Amino acid sequence: MLREDSAAIKVAVVPTLDCLPLFVAKEHHLFDSTKADVRLKMFTAQMDCDTALAGGSVQGAVTDLVRAERMKQQGTPLSYVTSTNAYWQLYSNRTARIRQLKQLDDKMLGMARYSATDLLADGVRDSAKIDRERLFKIQVNDVSIRLKMLLNNEIDAVLLTEPQATQARLARHQILFDSRKAGLQLGVVAFRESDLKDKKRQRQLEVFKQGYNQACDSLSRYGIAHYRDLVVKYCHVRVAQVDSLPRDIKFHRLAEPLAADVERAQKWLKE
Repeated sequence: MLREDSAAIKVAVVPTLDCLPLFVAKEHHLFDSTKADVRLKMFTAQMDCDTALAGGSVQGAVTDLVRAERMKQQGTPLSYVTSTNAYWQLYSNRTARIRQLKQLDDKMLGMARYSATDLLADGVRDSAKIDRERLFKIQVNDVSIRLKMLLNNEIDAVLLTEPQATQARLARHQILFDSRKAGLQLGVVAFRESDLKDKKRQRQLEVFKQGYNQACDSLSRYGIAHYRDLVVKYCHVRVAQVDSLPRDIKFHRLAEPLAADVERAQKWLKE
């Protein structure tokens, strides 16, 4: 059993919609099992994915450029297999009556340190001309707990990706910011470079890439609703919430992240 596990190519995922192509590929056997054993390792916090990737217990992970570039700085060389469609929205608690970004002054914002949400939080603070010490960034790594804190009125605002963002919207919390309008595409699938030097691993990665592309093609053809059972299963949402996801969400085939997005992450980490 241990031998089989060590031979498998393992990818860390979290209960977010940018991981859906992997869920589709795995559940519908698009990863050719005769050529590769691709296993998904589920985590609830992106930080735990990073730890697994840095420690080598997984070979790849769905993550973001800020996290990945930081891991590279800390000595874990990574290769980007593709960018993803991940985006983040900032919601204020509806009981807080926050309607504009400048009203986040002296408020608590839930995010995760050294991540896309950290970078975006700083961008929001600067655009609203709020003093650095006046926006309290509260580290909540588990995306489900971050959502629950908003729903339970335990925090003023949070940054969320899908499908948690839709859950916040359906609960009538106020959207203040959308990363897509900032022109940033920060989601990526990254693999450890050291694990890709072996020819067997390279063949496994090719199987992964083919399965990923096939899953994205299927999602483009049939839409998210066709795979609502997988979103319910992996992202822990209700069917009605899946059916309320934005209609314009698209999944694209393998495409490297834009150099401008990589540079933006690198610049923020330096600052």
